[in-house]
Amino acid sequence: MLFCLLLTLFIVVSRRQYRPGTDNDRSTLTMKTAVQLLQNYLDSIQDPKAAASLFAADGVLELPYLQTLGLPHRVQGPAEIEAFIAGLLVKVPDFRFRNIQFFIDTPTQAFGEYSIEAAITGTDRMYKQTYAGRLVAEEGKITLLRESLDTLAAWRAFHGE
Repeated sequence: MLFCLLLTLFIVVSRRQYRPGTDNDRSTLTMKTAVQLLQNYLDSIQDPKAAASLFAADGVLELPYLQTLGLPHRVQGPAEIEAFIAGLLVKVPDFRFRNIQFFIDTPTQAFGEYSIEAAITGTDRMYKQTYAGRLVAEEGKITLLRESLDTLAAWRAFHGE
């Protein structure tokens, strides 16, 4: 009799359906909001692997205005994002975001501005830039981070004009 009761209990518990937002949804306990993800990304920019790990498998990092300079402007997936950030750090080893301000903070979207001021390797020039970034999150991962920047300032910093 006890065996039958335990077996029935096991079957009931194992068939319990996952329902988002209910007590059996443990993912909401650890899921990061969009602002938390953006802050973590900005804080971990010196570690390309850590920064890229915040993105979903098909997550995208876009800097659309880089296209006007003939530069890669869209990378998708953690491996491409990691390589993109690593390449940037070769040129600007002290690349770190500062003066971070958030203007939109919802569970799935964030918008902020942040700046950088660091030396460019092999030159006597400084890279000074203010970025504006919009982040879209889903299931605790970044699905899109679209950043805008002053492309003329970037061109001048990297090309000495």
